[in-house]
Amino acid sequence: MELKDLEEYARINNVPIMEKDGIEFLTNYIRENNIKNILEIGAAIGYSAIRMCLIDKDIKVTTIERDKVRYDEAVKNINEFNLSDRINIIFGDALDIEIEGNYDLIFIDAAKSQSIKFFEKYEKYLNQDGTIITDNINFHGLTFSNTPAPTRNLRQMIRKIHNYLKWLEDNKEYHTKYENIGDGLTISKRVDN
Repeated sequence: MELKDLEEYARINNVPIMEKDGIEFLTNYIRENNIKNILEIGAAIGYSAIRMCLIDKDIKVTTIERDKVRYDEAVKNINEFNLSDRINIIFGDALDIEIEGNYDLIFIDAAKSQSIKFFEKYEKYLNQDGTIITDNINFHGLTFSNTPAPTRNLRQMIRKIHNYLKWLEDNKEYHTKYENIGDGLTISKRVDN
């Protein structure tokens, strides 16, 4: 199995995986910052966890997925890439489960409406000089569009993303910058005391 097989599966089955330049940015960030221990919220089919592990043999990823079909597909893919010793995938809702350990990077790539709750729940597992990166901030170009989203549900989603961005901006414990790469990323680093 190759990465392009996962990309093709995601395309055919309408599984949201990171956009090409987004995953390139993320993997470069991990490489440049010597990140070794990663928590990912939202595994989908395991694509980004696999990509992160392929950077360096010392990288370990704990990833959480609540959708059983995607979880099963992720387990299969992780095994295909012989990474089951370095990727720990947990089945469950990230807001309900408990984990252990400390992480250099927490990558939030799950339900956009829950980003603040994910951040608040998991930041205690972040190493002092660690980073929290959130994906899909641009939400397919809708977040910063002058045209209202076409449905009520999408408008609510966009409002929640705006709330998250405002919450990050007001959070004095972190310095956050926005990168208009892929589907938009926020990079939050603890402010040195």
